[in-house]
Amino acid sequence: MATETHEFQAETTALLNLVINSLYTNKDVFLRELISNASDALDRLRFEAITSPELLQDGHQYEIRLEVDSIKRTLTIQDSGIGMSRDEVVANIGTIAKSGTRELLQQAAKGANSEILNKLIGQFGVGFYSAFMVADKVELVTRRSGEPTATRWESDGGGTFEISETVRESNGTSITLNLKEADLESGIGDYSDTGLLESIIKRHSDFIAHPIKCEVERKEMERDEEGQIKPDGASKTVIEDRTFNAMKPIWTRPASEVTGDEYTDFYRHVAHDWMKPLKSLSLKAEGTLEYWALLFIPSQAPFDLHHGTSAFGLQLYAKQVMIMENCEDLLPPFLRFVKGVVDSADLPLNISRETLQQDRHITHIRKWLTGKIIKTLEELKRDEREQYEAFWKQFGRVLKEGVARESAQPERLHPLLLFDSSENRETMTSLAEYVERMKDDQEAIYYITGEDREVLLSSPHLEAFAARGCEVLLLTDPVDEIMVQNLTTFDEKPLRSAAKGEFDLGSGEEQKKVKEELDEKGKELSDVLEAVQKHLEEHVREVRLSNRLTNSPACLVGSEHDMSPQLERLMRGSQYQMPKQKRILELNPEHAIVVKLSDRFVKDNEDPKIEDVADMLLGFALIAEGSELHDVARFNQLLAATLDEAL
Repeated sequence: MATETHEFQAETTALLNLVINSLYTNKDVFLRELISNASDALDRLRFEAITSPELLQDGHQYEIRLEVDSIKRTLTIQDSGIGMSRDEVVANIGTIAKSGTRELLQQAAKGANSEILNKLIGQFGVGFYSAFMVADKVELVTRRSGEPTATRWESDGGGTFEISETVRESNGTSITLNLKEADLESGIGDYSDTGLLESIIKRHSDFIAHPIKCEVERKEMERDEEGQIKPDGASKTVIEDRTFNAMKPIWTRPASEVTGDEYTDFYRHVAHDWMKPLKSLSLKAEGTLEYWALLFIPSQAPFDLHHGTSAFGLQLYAKQVMIMENCEDLLPPFLRFVKGVVDSADLPLNISRETLQQDRHITHIRKWLTGKIIKTLEELKRDEREQYEAFWKQFGRVLKEGVARESAQPERLHPLLLFDSSENRETMTSLAEYVERMKDDQEAIYYITGEDREVLLSSPHLEAFAARGCEVLLLTDPVDEIMVQNLTTFDEKPLRSAAKGEFDLGSGEEQKKVKEELDEKGKELSDVLEAVQKHLEEHVREVRLSNRLTNSPACLVGSEHDMSPQLERLMRGSQYQMPKQKRILELNPEHAIVVKLSDRFVKDNEDPKIEDVADMLLGFALIAEGSELHDVARFNQLLAATLDEAL
């Protein structure tokens, strides 16, 4: 096949520019990135060969090899892993086909701050492109296991790449870097120096489970026939094949013997994330079952955490051999952000995904790991609140999904929940903290749902709560609507919506008194309520007087089991067919509009254009809660007429 020249995707060109100039401050990490990719390719081959042993050639060795040519100034990183087909090369190198890339790149172009750059590193697999920081040209030769031909890819990073068919004796990938000259000022070392390469690997990739080998020259004193060193001090050059990494799995080492930097490097390898993890958990279970786990709680959510498109799950090993790259059965979905490995001595190497789901070992491990992670998060919330709140902003929505959808003991997640509150704009509150601050005569935990915190804070539904100093939780995540269906009580206190049912704060005696007063005023205003109800019967099922309003003339409330306005909008937005929901229009009997309406309609027996007033009151209630008007043109006409009359 002839050599073809292709242009990089526009996003890839922009990304290359960032990689070379901004992304990495330490140029040495290119070697870690390429070795990490090679290790992944070896793991993938070992996994696929479990069910397809024909992928392995006779005498196959799982290894990574470095080849250095100090004369030509080249460095080759070679692996005997799964390799890539031509289509995979084109799809994976030169193209970044992930949603969100363009947006992140545009943000980075405006100002390449560390958060944006770290997202690019961790979430779009740019490790390969780090080679261009230290190389003027990069050549890749790869052959996929089971395929007869190999593919060559070459580029100088200038906007185009060449691709052609070539020959490679065995499966795997070789990446050859034409090295730039060493430049200490720019942070570029002499990467043709095997001593420097070994030190970088010891620092960043010592945990890699496959041997990283390199031929190293060393001087050796010449000896005579009796084995004695010759007196003239003559020496000779000896080539030895040296393994640069220890290869001892980091998860089997005692935590006291592993540094924080080593855990961070392993996290970056297993999670493909450049950020430091928030927490590392080194765990070992002994007893009937024996297994190790090294888990990491990230400090930042991946861009596709809520898209449902990316694979999640822990890497599963059996006797230090990877048997599954993303084992979803080891953790519940609400902990899908956790990264790491689990290694069990009790699992067979050839276990299938179907068998795995029924395996009692996996069930036991899942339960044990879930408990450990929840306990760690509880400790973080208790001891490092500021750090936990930062974690919550990244992953809180996933935990709320767990409360909403977990069928087994969702209450274990209740202590981890945090909410915005009407009482504090600076920090969030837990349910336990809310209960501690409850009024003596308050029987329920109150909340309100909506799309925006500021809209909720100005909601008419909160007026009486604010007047009494009663705190209300502000729920603005779409998942909150589903969560509160499953979160009905906490600490024996029911959760109630401030926008549903009747307002019932205060002692029993107070509530009784308020009800009697409302009933009395209801009799006085019965004609007004009936007229408004008759005109608005298409939109509301009842019009009644309110004891929850102190400043506003009207608001819309639902019955206890009605959907909230936000949930109704979400359901309609998802094309869910549902009947139109009618709610209750509550009027404030003390508001000047309602008082004057009553005076003119009842006492003076005048026509106050009650239909117009009713439409205006309904429009006010809809706008106040953030809902759309039923008839925008009608409301605008009434508003213009009212302003004209007032002026």
